[in-house]
Amino acid sequence: MTEEHPNVALLKQLDPGNVAGTADVFAEDVVWHFFNPLLPDMQGDYVGRSGVQDFFEQMAKQTDGTFRVNPVSVTAVGDELLVTQSKNTMVMKDQQIEIDVVVVWRIVDGRISEVWDIPSVHHAQTSQA
Repeated sequence: MTEEHPNVALLKQLDPGNVAGTADVFAEDVVWHFFNPLLPDMQGDYVGRSGVQDFFEQMAKQTDGTFRVNPVSVTAVGDELLVTQSKNTMVMKDQQIEIDVVVVWRIVDGRISEVWDIPSVHHAQTSQA
């Protein structure tokens, strides 16, 4: 049996629905980069643990609390990087949205120090909510 990579175990501790409760997985100076031209008000960098919490609070507000991360895969790349794929779901402007997302995580000294959140904005599946 293969032992789980420690960075994968660290990431599993993160609860996007309770970032404040799992904030210790992040370095104090973490930077969350969010790329999404379809959400220009949210696009940009979120700095520090409070910045990451603000990102998830804004996403919850934009989606009336319907935002969900549904993991598909996680791959450790050496001892510093993780690449995850998820299929996120949410309701925005009365549209049910399902979107593929890739996130690259940099782990330094046992904490998440930088994140690149990249949604597939041109191929999201939508339907009436």
